[in-house]
Amino acid sequence: MQYHNSPLPAHFNKFWYKKKSKVHGTGLFASKPIPKGTTIIEYTGEKVKKKIGYKRADKHLPKVWVFDLSHHYLIDGNFKRNTARLINHSCDPNCDIKIKKDHIWIYAKKDINKNKELHYNYGYDYDRDDVLDHPCKCGSPKCVGYIVDKSEWPKLKKYLTKAKKEYTV
Repeated sequence: MQYHNSPLPAHFNKFWYKKKSKVHGTGLFASKPIPKGTTIIEYTGEKVKKKIGYKRADKHLPKVWVFDLSHHYLIDGNFKRNTARLINHSCDPNCDIKIKKDHIWIYAKKDINKNKELHYNYGYDYDRDDVLDHPCKCGSPKCVGYIVDKSEWPKLKKYLTKAKKEYTV
């Protein structure tokens, strides 16, 4: 399998620095203002079939560093040189991803001020059986409480409303 383990070009290191995050563990922060559309960092790791990647991820719960690359493959980013794995989730992210030729790039989806933490929406699918296992701690006024892709928020809200009614009866 392909392994993305080449050193990052030096200009990428100029956009961020590592620091303790209020969201979770260590995060990445803007070392200078980052204009909208700027490519910040590559999410690197081993390209593996999804079945293999998900088995590996289950061994490392609750920390998961797998990133869907295509219908059949993902990137297992569980290695120290994958600094992009430190970017935390947010329900109101300032970054997003682009997948180009088997590479996952994280870019600024809006202008980011110096010293602001970098975030993107992890894009988890809504799954009623495990959504509660992934609470969100982003602190955004737009936070829905769980790490779920924005397109899945209506399903999540419907589930939470129904669950709340069941527990208050």
